Amino acid sequence: MATAVETLGKLERRITISFPLTDVRTEVEKRLKVQAKSAKAPGFRPGKVPLKMVAAQYGYQIETEVLNDKVGRAFNDAANENNLRVAGYPRIEPKEDSAEGVLTFDATFEVYPEVVVGDLTTVEIETVKAEVSEAEIDKTIDILRKQRVHFHTKGEAGEHGDGGAAIAANGDRVTVDFVGSIDGVEFPGGKADDYAFVLGEGRMLPEFEAATIGLKVGEAKTFPLAFPEDYHGKDVAGKTASFTITLKKLEWAHLPEVDTEFAKSLGVADGDIAKMREDIKVNLEREVAGRVKARNKEAVMDALVKTASLDVPQALIAQDSERLADMTRQDMAQRGMNIKDVPFPAELFAEKAERRVRLGLILSQLVGDNKLQATPEQVKAQVEDFAQSYEDPREVLKYYYSDRRRLAEVEALVLEENVVNYVLGLSKSSSKVVAFDELMGSNAQA
Repeated sequence: MATAVETLGKLERRITISFPLTDVRTEVEKRLKVQAKSAKAPGFRPGKVPLKMVAAQYGYQIETEVLNDKVGRAFNDAANENNLRVAGYPRIEPKEDSAEGVLTFDATFEVYPEVVVGDLTTVEIETVKAEVSEAEIDKTIDILRKQRVHFHTKGEAGEHGDGGAAIAANGDRVTVDFVGSIDGVEFPGGKADDYAFVLGEGRMLPEFEAATIGLKVGEAKTFPLAFPEDYHGKDVAGKTASFTITLKKLEWAHLPEVDTEFAKSLGVADGDIAKMREDIKVNLEREVAGRVKARNKEAVMDALVKTASLDVPQALIAQDSERLADMTRQDMAQRGMNIKDVPFPAELFAEKAERRVRLGLILSQLVGDNKLQATPEQVKAQVEDFAQSYEDPREVLKYYYSDRRRLAEVEALVLEENVVNYVLGLSKSSSKVVAFDELMGSNAQA
């Protein structure tokens, strides 16, 4: 039996559930007898263990299961009878003042809120667009060349000699010995032999690189180096050290020529450079389209958060905070990080979880009201789009359609795109052109 629904707050509700103690005892005895048929104990054949011994071993567990089943069933029945949309899980607490022979529990829970989206025709949204020019293709080719760089001794003549002066400069790979000290005392991590790095890549502190530039092989130099206050090495952060470096090896960067062989190394079978540039352009345009879509989706989501009015269930925020904490923990573990003693309090993720839950409720309302669900045709088109960038598109199709969870992820993406298109179609949207570098440097996430 359940009492009428009590309203405790905007979303919080309470139902009191009660049932006779005899109902619980009857069900416990019934389950104990079933358990006794397969119970084992020393000195007894299977199924011949006395019921008292079975009760002593399994009684608590079975009683807990019966209570959970009865309370859960009674709560679900009450929620259905009252047409309640329960958000999250109820908090079940026994009541101390139960009548004799009656078990009574309070079920406290939240319900889903009313979502008022607002007038989307008055919303102003700025979207972005970008183009891929020849300059971007050239920059990408330069990056690809640098990824295939190989080094040769600087200053030597011959096929791989640069013919230049053997003096360290930006772009060169240097191999050095170095030792650092603070107040005349060497410190941990301040010494290394045969340490190689490329000048200009920023791997070393600016003072270190500046001192290395201009050295010849065999030369040494002593210089002061001020560690930043936020330096990762806490023992030296904010302190000034004296370093001595000795240049032991100097190599220049030999970038491959943009020729037939270079094109072949990028997968162009016949080595046609024009085809290579076209392939690069297609890939860049696909990347740009993805980033533009992400930026524009984020702009729409921001507008929806500002426009919609709703109360967000705390139970859903707590659940999503836990989910985000678990995802972060798993991601760090997969990266090989030692997270054994690293705390992951869900509270750290509460702000992000609140936005995710809020958006989820808004999108659900929009989709339901305007029939924006993903169609099978849209889902298939999205999967085929994913497959275009893979060598065997059929394997990609198989990958998604063989697992309902993977396909559900695609459906969610399509659904979000439907919402974005719907909102942009109603709102006062404007568009601006953003530079390629600005777009590629952004990390918009929906």
